[in-house]
Amino acid sequence: MIGTTTTAQDRLRLAKEAAREIGLLSDARKAQLLEAVAREIEARSDEIIAANAEDLDRGRDGGLSTGLLDRLSLDAPRVQALADAVRDVAELPDPVGRVLDERTLDNGIHLTKVAVPFGVVGSIYEARPNVTVDIAALALRSGNAVVLRGGSAALSSNAALIEAMRAALQSEGITPEAIQTVDDFGREGARALMRARGLVDVLVPRGSAQLIETVVTESSVPVIETGAGVVHIVLDESAPLEWAREIVVNAKAQRPSVCNAVETVLVHRGAADRLIAPVVDALQAAGVTVHGDDAVRDRANDVVAVTEEDYATEHMSLDLSMRVVDDLDEALAHIRRYSTQHTESIVTTDDRAAERFLAEVDSAVVMTNASTRFTDGGQFGFGAEVGISTQKLHARGPMGLPELTSTKWLARGAGQTRP
Repeated sequence: MIGTTTTAQDRLRLAKEAAREIGLLSDARKAQLLEAVAREIEARSDEIIAANAEDLDRGRDGGLSTGLLDRLSLDAPRVQALADAVRDVAELPDPVGRVLDERTLDNGIHLTKVAVPFGVVGSIYEARPNVTVDIAALALRSGNAVVLRGGSAALSSNAALIEAMRAALQSEGITPEAIQTVDDFGREGARALMRARGLVDVLVPRGSAQLIETVVTESSVPVIETGAGVVHIVLDESAPLEWAREIVVNAKAQRPSVCNAVETVLVHRGAADRLIAPVVDALQAAGVTVHGDDAVRDRANDVVAVTEEDYATEHMSLDLSMRVVDDLDEALAHIRRYSTQHTESIVTTDDRAAERFLAEVDSAVVMTNASTRFTDGGQFGFGAEVGISTQKLHARGPMGLPELTSTKWLARGAGQTRP
């Protein structure tokens, strides 16, 4: 059962105490714990789906957007995918204890810099029950306790998932207090988590730009900032039509509600006559509404007029902005103005344009000739991800196990004193 402590502060203290036990577990023991978690999620699949149905009903009644409803939804394959992701994390190398630097001083003291757990990882997110499992699994594998605030939209789903994971820990003789939730304390729980300096070592927000900004602004706990995804694809003058069409459609329509879905396509004027109509046709066939400038509307049918606001919007829906630019310089200027520094891609066969794009675009992930949907911890081989960091301190891009560790120096002497 989820703890019956009377305050959010009590749960934070319990997580801090549990972190000591989790931090000392061996590689094999942590992997064993995660296998138990995966089995428990599978065993409770029907219960988790039923709880999720309650959230979906409330979400529809409350006018939750199509994109958020998609992120919220769990069915049998998605629950199985959660369990599979836990097993993937269990199979990853243990990040704790890695030797990052080593030297012997002139006085004979031997120094070793090693990776160690943070201690307690907190996360505030919304309408994403998969994050509940991903972050808990990554935290445990990296020797951390975790405190979760998943928001009211996924209240029932998260409660069922956390109950399953805590039961798995208990069955393995490990304190279930290593996985905590403050969901049932509502906004007061989120506030306590943001102000838990000394109890929570790092806080990772995931969700809307507004949620992330609130956490960054109001938290006294160190925050790893994950950003909204105003993501761009540039179709260069040399872009092959087949690549352009397939990459853009995949990046927008494969799953439009996620942060690595493309929001704006910039088309080089030299390729506009060749690319715009077939790319727009393919997008529309996939159900996408294209918002285009005059140059796009002149070359394709049924295109909505784009607005300045569209260029700055993470739609999380089947909407996409498209603009014609005179050259790569103008494309780069557009990206500098509107990008959230998440992911950008260029489709080109011009090596000079590709290398310039890779060098000049200042985003967490910069691609050539690939769908932006590959910006993902699982796709990068991390098993799962804590989030996609758009900041530049500690971690940037998809964050996996190594990003949930800190470091410490071990100094081994033989009686040395400083003169």
